[in-house]
Amino acid sequence: MAAKGILFQLIVLVACATFAMSQYAAPAYKPVAYPSALAYPEPKAYAPEPAYPPIPYSFEYSVNDPSTYDVKSQAEYSDGKTVKGYYSLVEADGTKRIVEYTADDYGFNAEVKKEGSPSYAPAAPVYKPAPAYKPAPYKAY
Repeated sequence: MAAKGILFQLIVLVACATFAMSQYAAPAYKPVAYPSALAYPEPKAYAPEPAYPPIPYSFEYSVNDPSTYDVKSQAEYSDGKTVKGYYSLVEADGTKRIVEYTADDYGFNAEVKKEGSPSYAPAAPVYKPAPAYKPAPYKAY
């Protein structure tokens, strides 16, 4: 009996909701007219880059840090048309790499030299595993 009452209430609810919704028309939206091309002003052209004359320069530096084993140096100079320089560093195997380079109208040219012979640290010692101990005897009390 209670199920018939619930079913009746559900049918009445659906009928009321259908009636209430049928009183209002669906909204009508007007299409928005967008312009075919936005009218923005033409961007201004950049000013031409000034032409600076070549300026001769020279610099050098070096690092020698015994705590990190960072040993390197570089020097470079230019007469305004051609750049020449070198850099060197001590590599991990103890050799010294020296690179002498030139950059001019023909491109970049580098000559790499290596001084010394590689030396490697001895291999780490192989350790024996820790001794295995017998467990303490179990006593039942």
